[in-house]
Amino acid sequence: MSLDDLKERVSQFPTTPGVYLMKNDKDKVVYVGKAKSLKARVRTYLGSLNDQSLKTKYLMGHVVAIDYILTKTEVEAFLLEASLIKKHRPRYNVRLKDDKSYPYIRCSLEHEFPRFYLARRVQPDGGVYFGPFTSGFTVRETIRFLNRTFKIRDCTDSFLKTRTRPCMSYQIGQCTAPCVKFVDSHAYRADIDSALGFLKGRNGKVLKTLTERMKLAAGDEKFEQAARLRDSIQAIERIWERQTVISTKQDYDIDVVAFFGDARGTLIEMLNVRGGRVIGSRPNFMNRFDCTLESEEVKDWLTSFLNQYYSDNMIPDEIVLPVDLGGDMIKLMQAVFMERQGKKAKVTVATGSEGKKLMDFAMTNAKAHFQDAVTKADRQAVGLEQIRDKFALKDIPRRMECFDISNFQGSQSVASQVVFEDGAPAREHYRRYKIKTVEGANDYASMKEVLSRRFKHVEYEDPDLIVIDGGKGQLNVAVEILKEIGRSDLNVVGMAKARTTGQFSDPEISNTDERFFIPNRQNPVTFPPNSEAQQILVGLRDEAHRFAITYHRKLREESSLASVLDAVTGLGEKRKTALLKAFPSVDEIRLTTLENLIKVPGMNRVVAERVLVHLKEMEEEE
Repeated sequence: MSLDDLKERVSQFPTTPGVYLMKNDKDKVVYVGKAKSLKARVRTYLGSLNDQSLKTKYLMGHVVAIDYILTKTEVEAFLLEASLIKKHRPRYNVRLKDDKSYPYIRCSLEHEFPRFYLARRVQPDGGVYFGPFTSGFTVRETIRFLNRTFKIRDCTDSFLKTRTRPCMSYQIGQCTAPCVKFVDSHAYRADIDSALGFLKGRNGKVLKTLTERMKLAAGDEKFEQAARLRDSIQAIERIWERQTVISTKQDYDIDVVAFFGDARGTLIEMLNVRGGRVIGSRPNFMNRFDCTLESEEVKDWLTSFLNQYYSDNMIPDEIVLPVDLGGDMIKLMQAVFMERQGKKAKVTVATGSEGKKLMDFAMTNAKAHFQDAVTKADRQAVGLEQIRDKFALKDIPRRMECFDISNFQGSQSVASQVVFEDGAPAREHYRRYKIKTVEGANDYASMKEVLSRRFKHVEYEDPDLIVIDGGKGQLNVAVEILKEIGRSDLNVVGMAKARTTGQFSDPEISNTDERFFIPNRQNPVTFPPNSEAQQILVGLRDEAHRFAITYHRKLREESSLASVLDAVTGLGEKRKTALLKAFPSVDEIRLTTLENLIKVPGMNRVVAERVLVHLKEMEEEE
């Protein structure tokens, strides 16, 4: 569609709120935007190129079609924009690189005996959430600390219901055994309240309460309990000393947003302050076309970033920004926040001594993380250039896909498809395949099925390079398959560990761990072992292997668990599925009561009794 055709198309657009989708010549969405008036907003892209920003010039050079979706209100347009960006991953939108939302600590207050666990999505479900945190590892470590310090249970709800004697956590003094009623709900809730107080930053009040309980226990000669409380106090004091105090506002959650960049890109820093203390800092690096620093563009991409970030993450009491979005935009964002989580956050610009202190701290982190990001990006760019030159590719391989087959003694064959973009994992594009047409361990036939299925999906972007885990044999199969499906235009290489028989005279080949096979070339290509190119390719292959193995292990475990229940008369597939959802392991089913089994959807007393008898007989045979 020509520019004149686009102008004619847009002239027919409505003047109501909605979302517009710009597409390239492959019908792929390259940009998603929201508008109060679709016609007025989209027309701004079709003016003179001399009046357009650099990003808009690049964008419109690829746009051949523009569609729209109407919404009732501008708030609905905001909500729809975030979901469409997550779905289509458009090239020219600012977007979060990590497909997963940030991890939180959730406390299940709706339960008689609450517990803490990791959650990826904030929901109005009666629980209380804390975060976001920098990583899942941080959350799990914090939960372990809470459980150990405040003696909170770490077992699942179904496991709690089935216990008849205390678990090991109780035996080693890390739980008060609510599963067997060794502690009543009132006393247990006191421990939960202390843990919640710690997470809310009320450490002084928590320490005072624990100290009073310790003295009372010691006075009653309950020395074991007093010692446990003493250990908890010491653990909290150690953690408290390591936290950075940056705000005087207690019981108040603040997110501080800063950005820093140059022609190489822009880094957006999200600083999370909870209870006056910094609990995390999350950098988001965008390339120069995602986040241009031209003044007229800043408000647009910053608004889009906030819209996406808070689509899954908890909205704080206050969001401190480095630029003023304008009164109308702030009111609109607050309306969006209210629609999402029923919370109207205060959106401010960094002013006053405390606001500037918060922004300075965030900016310091942004500058440091920006330098780390561009240094890493520079190294990866060098590595991609090395790959292009060694493999004699026409262009730099910005998108690389690697495929790996996994099976166990010929059963449950699966395959993985892992994608790297610009030398780094693009996990939102990973795919897993169950092999459907191949019996037994036949990696060649399995690869044929996987590649055929992969390139039937024309909506996926074509890779610049396909990496096959294997030597010449697997490479030749891949080349033939691509030829059969009409995709011989794609670049493909095989990657295999070097043999140590010394058959190669080239010392570079004999001293490297990896060999790369190129179609129509006899000898393999190698890279220096510590080169950036080899690190990228090895990382790609290892990630494909890990992803395939993880999927295969999951299927084996599900199959093993299901096969144990196959012998139970009357337990059909629907009942079996419901049972496996309620009880993730055989042990949990075996330890539960008949009454709990009957509560499973579709289960009756007769079949439930058969399940328990069958599992008991299996246990006796073992």
